[in-house]
Amino acid sequence: MSPFRLRPALSAFAIVLFFAQSGAALAHPLLVEDTSTVYQRVLTRPGAPLHEAPDGPETRRYPAFQPLYVFARQEGWIEVGPSATAAPAGWVAADTVVDWKQNIVATFTNPADRARSLMFRTEDDLRGFMEDEALVATQARLIEKAETGMLAPEDGVVAIEPENYVNIRDRFYILPILDFVEDLHPMTYDANLLLKVASVPLRDELPVAAAEASSSAGDFDAGVVFVFDTTKSMQPYIERTRKALARIIFDINGTDIGERINFGIEAFRDNPEAAPGLGYRTREVIPLERRINQLPVLEAIDNTRTATVSSPGFNEDSLAGVEDAIRRTDWDRTGSGDPFDARYVILVTDAGPKDPRDPNARSEIGPVEIQRDAEGRNIVIMTLHLKTDAGAANHDYAAERYRQLSRFAGRQFYYPIEGGSEQAFEDTVTALVTALTDHVRMALGQAQVLAPEDRDEDLEFLGHALQLAWLGAREGTRAPDVFESWVTEKAAEKPRALALEPRLLVTKNEMATMAELLDNLVRLAEGTRGEEEARGFFRQVRGVIAQMAQNPDRLVATDADSLGGALEYLERLPYRSQLLQTDEARWMSGPMVRREIIDGMRQKLTQYRKWLYDPSVWTALYEGAPDGEQVFAMPFDILP
Repeated sequence: MSPFRLRPALSAFAIVLFFAQSGAALAHPLLVEDTSTVYQRVLTRPGAPLHEAPDGPETRRYPAFQPLYVFARQEGWIEVGPSATAAPAGWVAADTVVDWKQNIVATFTNPADRARSLMFRTEDDLRGFMEDEALVATQARLIEKAETGMLAPEDGVVAIEPENYVNIRDRFYILPILDFVEDLHPMTYDANLLLKVASVPLRDELPVAAAEASSSAGDFDAGVVFVFDTTKSMQPYIERTRKALARIIFDINGTDIGERINFGIEAFRDNPEAAPGLGYRTREVIPLERRINQLPVLEAIDNTRTATVSSPGFNEDSLAGVEDAIRRTDWDRTGSGDPFDARYVILVTDAGPKDPRDPNARSEIGPVEIQRDAEGRNIVIMTLHLKTDAGAANHDYAAERYRQLSRFAGRQFYYPIEGGSEQAFEDTVTALVTALTDHVRMALGQAQVLAPEDRDEDLEFLGHALQLAWLGAREGTRAPDVFESWVTEKAAEKPRALALEPRLLVTKNEMATMAELLDNLVRLAEGTRGEEEARGFFRQVRGVIAQMAQNPDRLVATDADSLGGALEYLERLPYRSQLLQTDEARWMSGPMVRREIIDGMRQKLTQYRKWLYDPSVWTALYEGAPDGEQVFAMPFDILP
C-alpha cells in the first residue's frame, strides 16, 4: 500500500493554506467544524443554478464540479462564492451541490500494466466485484460490455477509466474524493482503499486549441537527451556511447524510424569555482532538435572531451545536469506546436550525485523531487551507473539515489554496470537505445527489432505507457463522465499496481503560505546552536507563527505545538508527514535528527519556489480566477 493513504485524522498537525487578499474587508467563508482556519467548500452538480437569494431569480448555471466556498447555510439553501477573498456570488439549493470535506482529488495512473478501472454505482457493487471468485473473467466481461455500450443496470458499473492515459498536468480534470473506506484487498490481504469519487473534465467542451493540436500533431516520435559525466575518468565511456549510437543511427538513417527519434546531449562536471580547471558545471553540448539525420550528434560526441583536472570530492553534480536536461530542453517544440511524444533523459556517470547539503552542489532539491517534476512533464529518467572499482565505497549511496531518480509510472530504470566494464556498458547502451527505437515502432504498428528473449519487461511496459499517454493527448481523452461512483485504489486483478493516486488540490496562494512558513522555520532552525538554543526553538516558532498571523494575507493557527501545527490542513489528509509532525520531543532527540528535519524543509521549499514561478503547472478553475487562486494537483510525497 502506498504510504500516502487516506485515513481518519490521527494527528493534530494540520496545514492551513488559505491566502487572503490584503485589505479586503469582506465576509469570510464558514469554517470546517473544530478548525480555526479551514473553510467549508462544496462541489456543484451538473447544471446547478445560482440564485440571487433563496427562492430568488436564477442568475446562471454552474458546470459540473465547480468548487465553491460556503458563506452561509439556511433551510435547504447555501450561500456560495468561487473565491475565499471576494464577496459571495449568490445562493444554491443544498441538493444541487455536494460537500467537499477535503481538497483531495484522485488521478488515474498509467494503465499500461493493469486492466482499466471499473467505476461502480455503490460500495456494495464494488465489494461484490472485488470478492468475486472469478474476478478476472468477470472483469474482462464487464470491460468488454463497457467498451461496446452494453452495460446493464444489474452490472452495477456506471463508467470505465479511459483507454488512453490522461496526464493531469497536460489536461487538468477534477476527480474529487468524496468518501473512502479502508479495506483489505481480497487477493493478498494488503491494505486497500475503496474510494467514492466524482468525475467530469474541468470543461465540458474540448478547447478549440487542443482540438486543433490533436488533429495536426505528427506521428509518434521520441526525444532522447544524454546527460554525460565529463569528469576525468569518463572518456572511454563517452567514446563507447558514440560507437553504440553510431551503429543504431546508421541502421535507422533514411527510414521513417530515423526521422522520429532525435538526440541531444547535456554535459556536467562539478563546481568550477571550487576547481577552476573544470571549466563548467553544466553545458549543452548539442540541443535536442528534429533533424533529417543525426550525424551532428555523433560529431558533437566526437568533440566532447573530459576535464583535465579533478573535481572536489568523489560525487559529481549529476543532479544539476539532469535538471538542465529537463528544464533547458524544448520538449514542447514551442515553435512548431508539435511536442516530442516520448521523452527520455539518460544519465551516464561513474559517481554518485552531490547531496543538496554539499556546499559545491547547485541544487537544493534531491532526486525524489527532481523525479516527480520530470514525470509530471512526461519525461523518463534512466541512469547508467558505472560501478568502477575506484568508487566501490560510493556504490551503495549512489545506487540508492539513482534508483529514486530513475522511476516512471511505478517502474525503475536504473542500470548498474558492474566493475565499470566498458564492453558491458556499450552493450547496455545498444540494447537501451534499440528498445527506445522499438517504442516508436510499436506506436507506428511496426515489428520490433529486439527479439522477444532480448526484451526488457519494464522497457516494454514503458513503451506501452508512453503510447497511451500520446494517444490520450492526441485524441483529447477525457476523464469518464459520471457523477458519483466507487472505485478501488489498487487494481482489482493486480494488488501491487496502484490504479488511482490521491493528490492535494492546492492554490498558488496556499503554496505560497507553505513556502513562507518553511522559509521562516529553516532560517530560525539554522540559527540554533547547542542544546540550550535548540530547546528554545519551539518558543521561537510560536513567535514566528504569531507574527505571520498578524498579516491578513496569511491564515495560520496560533496555538501550534509542532512544526506543522500552524498549518491546519493536513489533519484530514491521506498523508503522514514526519516533518510536520515534529514536536519538541523529536526535535530534541539529537543533532542528526534536527539536521535531517532542516534539510527536508529546505528541499521542499526549493521545489515549491520552482512551481510557484512555473505557469505551466497552474490551472484556473473558473473564468476570471485571480492568479493566486489557480490550482495544482500536488503529489502527497512532495508535501512538507
